[in-house]
Amino acid sequence: MAPKKAKKKTTESGSNVFSMFEQSQIQEFKEAFTIMDQNRDGVIDKGDLRDTYAALGRLNVGNDELDEMMKEASGPINFTIFLAMFGEKLKGTDPEETILNAFKIFDPEGKGVLRGEEIKYHLMSQADKFTEDEINQMFTNFPLDVAGNLDYKNLCYVITHGEDKEQE
Repeated sequence: MAPKKAKKKTTESGSNVFSMFEQSQIQEFKEAFTIMDQNRDGVIDKGDLRDTYAALGRLNVGNDELDEMMKEASGPINFTIFLAMFGEKLKGTDPEETILNAFKIFDPEGKGVLRGEEIKYHLMSQADKFTEDEINQMFTNFPLDVAGNLDYKNLCYVITHGEDKEQE
């Protein structure tokens, strides 16, 4: 009897996975899935992952690494499973407002930007300290403006929505 319950739960979570995302996000995930499904069989398998890495220029992906990725799925990775996997990864992400409020602590005037050097100092000296490489990567992905400020509102939007507001 227990296996039936587990199977039912999997089916339910699969059908509810579409309600976790906005329609535009589902379309973006569908595009990503289609790109990764190199052999166009409707399932992402180990060969598809290897081909996707190769297309991105990484040719030396080991079988162990690919096997670990495949183990993250509850079964063959069709689009519904693919969405569910992203839903699980994103479930721990705080809402945009929560992340914005964290940045606003450093922006009492509510300008929407923070001095790059100041945010670098705080990220490298508080709690889970960032490394210099992590800071450089952040500033590469979210460049400072000409005045040396970080647009944290855009950063928060990208963290929670996955794309720049300007790109919409």
